Amino acid sequence: MTRVYLADSLFDERSALRLVLLDLNMTVVGEAADWPTILADAPATRLDMLLIDWDLLPINFGVQSLAKLRLACLGEIVVVLISHLEARLQAALSVSADAFVSKSESPERVALHLRLAAAKVQKL
Repeated sequence: MTRVYLADSLFDERSALRLVLLDLNMTVVGEAADWPTILADAPATRLDMLLIDWDLLPINFGVQSLAKLRLACLGEIVVVLISHLEARLQAALSVSADAFVSKSESPERVALHLRLAAAKVQKL
C-alpha cells in the first residue's frame, strides 16, 4: 500500500484529496497546511509519495524549497499540485518533481495521475 503525505493549505482540498487517495487504496500518513510543518513532519513518516500544493512552497524560493524537500525525503515520489500551468511548472521540472496534477482536473483525472505516480513507487 502506498503511503502518502498530503500537503495543501486548504482543508477542503485536503479532504477531497484524502478521499481520492483512500479510493485508490493509499494510506495518508500525514497532512500539513504550511511549509514549516511539511519540513518538520514529512521525512519522519516513512512516506512513499509526497503530494504537495505548489503554493505552499515559499514565495520566490519554490524551486529551491522543493529541492530541499527532495533531499529530506530521498527516494520518495513527489507529486506537485498546481493551479496554473506556467513557467513555474517548467522550473519545478528542473528539480525533478515526478508528476504534476492540475487542481482544475476532474477527480477521475486526478486519480489517474496519482495511480500512475503510485506505480512509480512500486518500481523503486
